[in-house]
Amino acid sequence: MNNFNSDALKLENQLCFPLYAASKEVIRRYRPYLDALDLTYTQYIAMMVLWEKRSINVKELGSLLYLDSGTLTPMLKSMEAKNLINRTRSKNDERVVLVTITTKGENLKKAAMQIPLKMSGCINLSPDEAIQLYSLLYKILE
Repeated sequence: MNNFNSDALKLENQLCFPLYAASKEVIRRYRPYLDALDLTYTQYIAMMVLWEKRSINVKELGSLLYLDSGTLTPMLKSMEAKNLINRTRSKNDERVVLVTITTKGENLKKAAMQIPLKMSGCINLSPDEAIQLYSLLYKILE
């Protein structure tokens, strides 16, 4: 006889499922705000890094966003086509690609400033619960 516990395969017993579903739902709620800026969610989080750092190499950006180059490269090409960023090779090391925000990308920051406040009203958590969830999620990412 097999000692396999069939409860292990019940959807309700999977930690990954509510994480996946909640992530999908939160990103769905971002969509109307991001559509107005002509950004996808992934482009938005990349812009958040660039608004802070102004310039970063692709490898570091991928590490910060937990994205591989297969996802990052087409996204950056699209952002460059929209004139939000420039991609250039490092003068010190041709293998390193630098991503730098453009004036148009910087100007988008003002329009995006309202998004965190609008999103905070979409998530039914107290400030303490939000802090606890944030800490737990980053613990998982570690």
